[in-house]
Amino acid sequence: MPNILNRKRMLLGLLALAIIAAAVFLSRQLPLQSWLHQIEALGWPGHLVFILLYVVLTVLLIPGSVLTLGAGTIYGLWKGAATVLIGANLAALCSFLLARTLLRQRVGVWAAGNPKFAALDRAIGRNGFKMVLLSRLSPIFPFTLLNYFLGLTTVRTGAYVLANLLGMLPGTFMYVYLGTAARDALGGSALSGWQQALRYGGLLATIAIVVLITRIARKAMAEAELQSNAPEEQ
Repeated sequence: MPNILNRKRMLLGLLALAIIAAAVFLSRQLPLQSWLHQIEALGWPGHLVFILLYVVLTVLLIPGSVLTLGAGTIYGLWKGAATVLIGANLAALCSFLLARTLLRQRVGVWAAGNPKFAALDRAIGRNGFKMVLLSRLSPIFPFTLLNYFLGLTTVRTGAYVLANLLGMLPGTFMYVYLGTAARDALGGSALSGWQQALRYGGLLATIAIVVLITRIARKAMAEAELQSNAPEEQ
């Protein structure tokens, strides 16, 4: 029982810190906040602008975590998550295809300096879909860089797209949820106390699930990499 209580307290503390950090971070991104509100004012075409911006920044190796949080502040949880998933997956595909064509030599130089990539490449050679999925659930490289690295592997494009979509779901949902909660913290919420309790309870459950999934994915990836390093049976 004490262990369960300690875990609950840790998760509650993590939730509070995450919301405060997201609120402070977003409040300091004044130019970005202005752009986001301008995008929101466009109506439904704003979703297309947001997706395009996400693709461009990702291809340029600029992290999109701020945009993911921002999607929650302007679109809310469900529309924000859907918009980010489309933008992030299109961006990942663009970087992946660039690494297989125009930027293959340049990305090869980046990968050569990263010893972790060799192990990932071997593991993907045995089970491409599984390893791409695990690498998204428990990222061993930054999202923007991993998109390019995976373009050097033998994984099929269809498997890459599907594994990306599934692997991005937990983290995207959590970041957008944080953005939504941060918006409420910054601007005051019109929700009742019961509704707020449900929202923050849902966020707490989401964080807990993402942490659990990440741990499981890390363990599975480590085991897969060990298997890939083992000599082939004759």
